[in-house]
Amino acid sequence: MSLDDPVIITCSISGAVANREQCPAIPYTPEDYAAEARRAVDEGAVMLHIHARKPDGTPSHDAEDFEAIVAAIQAEVDDVIINLSTGTIGVPLEQRIAYLRAVRPDIAALNMGSMNYAKYSSRRKDFVFHTVFENSFDTIMTLVKAMNELGIKPEHECFDSGHVANLDPLLDMGLLSPPLQVSCVMGVTGGIRPTAKNLAHMSEQIPDVPHEWGVIGISRQQWSLLAAAVALGGNVRAGVEDNFYLPGGEMARSNGDLIAAAREIVTSTGRRPATVAEARERLATPKRVPSAST
Repeated sequence: MSLDDPVIITCSISGAVANREQCPAIPYTPEDYAAEARRAVDEGAVMLHIHARKPDGTPSHDAEDFEAIVAAIQAEVDDVIINLSTGTIGVPLEQRIAYLRAVRPDIAALNMGSMNYAKYSSRRKDFVFHTVFENSFDTIMTLVKAMNELGIKPEHECFDSGHVANLDPLLDMGLLSPPLQVSCVMGVTGGIRPTAKNLAHMSEQIPDVPHEWGVIGISRQQWSLLAAAVALGGNVRAGVEDNFYLPGGEMARSNGDLIAAAREIVTSTGRRPATVAEARERLATPKRVPSAST
């Protein structure tokens, strides 16, 4: 890898599970999101992965909350790739498609398989929570058809190597158009173990079509996974959705702190952060031109 192969850095700006009692940097209001977006972009992020919240911090899947957050970010940051989450439990598909239709982001996450999804505490010898994360082929195809209709590029979030293989039938049906964007999600109990060897294995399973791939490392193992991804030619994601702590163990004061640490890993490995223009070209997501007002 070299400086001629820049790294697309994504910021997972909020998440939907944790709150400010756990990490004060988590944004709640649209203004908070805009300030965190500015900090992340200033440190090298070119894509923002967004879960919406109400101004009191309650997770939201309402179109008006996504619209307010994205509008605030776009007023603060001249150009950044907007990536909305669609992964959730118990929220109807119609509601998820409604906020995609309202916002029309550049990219939307598409979870590529059902799984046990859990957090386990070895101290408690018990699960903190556990559930079944449903992403059947019916669900996947409904979402990808809506994304195709709206001109939204899917980001394929794969929690295990079998999820990567689920790309094959969608490609064969013509539902996906390369270049693909594939994210290897590692560190969730129920998914693949977060090791560099497993990351190399997952990246090798991606179908032989034009694609970009990267890693989403959950919890503090994130930093070694980011280094492995950069060395293997992949892209990276950091932010308070995935991990609160910097490589030295201190809690991040903002998403900007986490993106700065990710950028340092990128540059120390002999690569460089991609610009927004480079990322848009590689992901085939041209900047949307606002319609003229009358």
